[in-house]
Amino acid sequence: MKVDKLILVGIVLALIGCVKREPSDVVSISKSQLLVNNETYFIKGICYHPVPQGSTKRSFDLIDQDLSLMVEAGINTIRVYEPIVSEEVLDKIWAAGLKVIISFGYDQEGAFDISSGTYLDYIEKYKSHPSILAWELGNEYNYHPEWFDGDIKNWYQALNEAAAFIHELDKSHPVATAHGELPDDLARGMCPNIDIWGMNVYRWDQPASIIEDWEKLSDKPMYFSESGADSYMAIAKAGFEAGENQRAQAVANANIIDEVLKNAEHNTGLFIFSFTDGLWKAGNPNVQDVGGWAPNSSGVPYDGAPNEEYWGIVDINRNKKLTFEVIKERFNKNQ
Repeated sequence: MKVDKLILVGIVLALIGCVKREPSDVVSISKSQLLVNNETYFIKGICYHPVPQGSTKRSFDLIDQDLSLMVEAGINTIRVYEPIVSEEVLDKIWAAGLKVIISFGYDQEGAFDISSGTYLDYIEKYKSHPSILAWELGNEYNYHPEWFDGDIKNWYQALNEAAAFIHELDKSHPVATAHGELPDDLARGMCPNIDIWGMNVYRWDQPASIIEDWEKLSDKPMYFSESGADSYMAIAKAGFEAGENQRAQAVANANIIDEVLKNAEHNTGLFIFSFTDGLWKAGNPNVQDVGGWAPNSSGVPYDGAPNEEYWGIVDINRNKKLTFEVIKERFNKNQ
């Protein structure tokens, strides 16, 4: 009898308390590839920061439903922007067959952040958890020297030192950072302890051009820590109508994923931004605000305007957008 994959995931999650975890996998790097227990691991990921409607705080109340949707879509890796402090949630991620990249901020008032050193407490506690794929330090901090007394070198020094401390504590997982676009000479030169570079890339629907740029500068592996499109067109452009437009998002994400997969030998995967719409980002968290920058002011397809509350592959109620099927087709085809 054939058992539906989603039903099977639900059964496993229901029995999570009875499951004995295996020891942590060994995650390593070989040239431009990421390896898990010496086998190539290609990230088919999603950025995940689930904030409920009406709230500004992350909640994992819908984790079971979310994991079932991720499994259906062929997603194998989650990227979060702050540590998951619930071991039960990590257990559920592992039981669903997914891995997670845990990101640490610089200053989060001592909540497992870099400035206080408490990120090391988290790593010591969870470094043997089988859901962990890698540790990631910071997200696009290169765009914000004002956070570091106006000198981005202060961040790079802290980043490199933090990576060194992690290497001493954990020999089984690489250390990454999520950099805004291509790391320049200063970033690369000051951060030799970074094992693998994540890059948040918004180059319309052709992000893979950064791979060639990177290979001219470094032999370290890279992944797309963010890429994708929102489902709102601030203006009519490129054959897409203005207003909420799921077709524009679906077409853009299809082209982005196809480009990355076509160049799979030269990168370690990508994270589509983002799993669910974020009603907390641009105004009243009870309603979906348009928000966003002026059109033609960024590399976001296809209007050049990132409308912050429309990036989900599902909406706030977990209804699938058109792009969900696009991702599902591509990620499941390349397993």
